Amino acid sequence: PYYVDLNQNLFLQASLHSSDPNLVVFVDTCVASPDPNNFRTLTYELIRSGCVKDPTYSSYYSPYSSVARFAFNAFSFVSRYQSVYLQCELVVCSAYDYSSRCYQGCVNRFKRGAGS
Repeated sequence: PYYVDLNQNLFLQASLHSSDPNLVVFVDTCVASPDPNNFRTLTYELIRSGCVKDPTYSSYYSPYSSVARFAFNAFSFVSRYQSVYLQCELVVCSAYDYSSRCYQGCVNRFKRGAGS
């Protein structure tokens, strides 16, 4: 565990360990939960489909395309939960494929009705 005070900035870094220098890492989704085994019921979204959901979330420049850096302020769900767990989904793309998910940024996915 990593212990922080409420509202303290948490800085995270995800690194892709590969010998291919032409890969890019993109943070697609990060969700927090007080239950390490359940990221569907009681959750808090920091970023979803590349769209920032938490106003304290920030992405940071990295000189390496294989490294994604971001931060957010520490928070608590309610007083009865002492721990918060984070689950992030990252995407790996070819560095020069500008039509790939890594270069699309925020993607709002709309559901369509099945009407006539």
